[in-house]
Amino acid sequence: MITGELKSKIDRVWDAFWSGGISNPLEVIEQVTYLLFIRRLDDIQTLAEKKARVTGGDVENPVFLPGQSEMRWSHFKNASPEVMFKIIGDEVFPFLRSMGDGTTYSQHMKDARFTIQKPALLSKVVDMLDGIPMADRDTNGDLYEYLLSKIASAGVNGQFRTPRHIIDLMVQMTAPRPGDEICDPACGTGGFLVSASEYVRGTHADALLDAAQRRQFHHSMFHGYDFDSTMLRIGSMNMLMHGIESPDIRYRDSLSEGAASDAEKYTLILANPPFAGSLDYESTAKDLQRTVKTKKTELLFLALFLKLLKPGGRAAVIVPDGVLFGSSTAHKTLRKMLVEEQKLDAVVKLPSGVFRPYAGVSTAILFFTKTNSGGTDDVWFYDVRADGFSLDDKRNPVDANDLPDVLARWNARDAETRRARTEQSFLVPKADIVAQGYDLSLNRYKEVVHDEVEHRAPLDIIADIEQLNAEIEAGLTDLKAMLA
Repeated sequence: MITGELKSKIDRVWDAFWSGGISNPLEVIEQVTYLLFIRRLDDIQTLAEKKARVTGGDVENPVFLPGQSEMRWSHFKNASPEVMFKIIGDEVFPFLRSMGDGTTYSQHMKDARFTIQKPALLSKVVDMLDGIPMADRDTNGDLYEYLLSKIASAGVNGQFRTPRHIIDLMVQMTAPRPGDEICDPACGTGGFLVSASEYVRGTHADALLDAAQRRQFHHSMFHGYDFDSTMLRIGSMNMLMHGIESPDIRYRDSLSEGAASDAEKYTLILANPPFAGSLDYESTAKDLQRTVKTKKTELLFLALFLKLLKPGGRAAVIVPDGVLFGSSTAHKTLRKMLVEEQKLDAVVKLPSGVFRPYAGVSTAILFFTKTNSGGTDDVWFYDVRADGFSLDDKRNPVDANDLPDVLARWNARDAETRRARTEQSFLVPKADIVAQGYDLSLNRYKEVVHDEVEHRAPLDIIADIEQLNAEIEAGLTDLKAMLA
């Protein structure tokens, strides 16, 4: 995470937006996103021009044509606030909306709106962004992560922000590999995809030296869907700032009929789908309803994940506790499907305060592999009691943190067979789960050891009470004598 001078600059710009009349954190980040994209376009043009000078040829695929130089970041950043304001409002934003190069970024810019009202504020933001070394992927990524953290800290649309440490745990447990096709059908700001990309870079750096593998990493490894255009812009820019050149971030209602084209396309799904309660049958894909007849979005998303995964594909998804023990036919059908037809690997129960202050709902992470032929032998359960932060609305850092232990035990699952069900993690045979009607709640299988408590004999307790009463009466008698 960024610290020091850069962090202070961002905080000052944030305050400037606030005092300038833009108080919605999503709008602030959206305006910064546009400006970062404008600067990125100028960088691309500059690189193309340098290459043309070296080769002696023409500029390949120019972003800006002759006569459009004043729209370039390197040009208008030195202009007066009033001139800069006019150029960006009257020329740059119409240019962004008309771009049609087919990249994921240009697609999301077609309805770009310029809402900064004050030239002085615009000039201040441009100066701040100009001082950031865009060639440094880590700095760019940390900058954008810090901006996104402002969504949560401001208490607006915090549901889009799955805590980063929970995301990282899910990514580390699924261990993405080069060649994976990774999807988040409810991607929001792209946190899962960003964490997966950083994991692959960190653990398979050598593989990315191969040209074909590098092309797959930048152009076809990461896929995200959302039906909020602001989130798509922010998610796309988040990926770009973390060094992914062309991720597949698209507008889509994942539960609608249009999702059929991606059946059995992905090898890994990482997601925290919305728990919106229910929706109309008419708007939902019919094949998902055939899989699980329900209006519950959390169940429909699980059915969708099974549909999107290739055989052998794996998933780590956050679900509300009701999915684990709900008694409706749809709940039972889906759990039976995971256990009997696929391979349910693990249920990691999270403490109820993980998503505070936005929601106090109890959740769990389901890990499963699509096989279409069963394969569930034992299901691993872990009871997370602390995640490194207080479980109240403040979510302050604390020492207690089970997440490193979750990962360590997951990576050494062979040893889990020796654990008793009184411990924090344990394995449950499939037969026991079937016997419990496919209930996946941890408390159904956890054994609680009660400490033996010795109580005194009732007659002894009564004798003590009688003695106390006698002492009280004697004291009252003495008090009366003193007052007589």
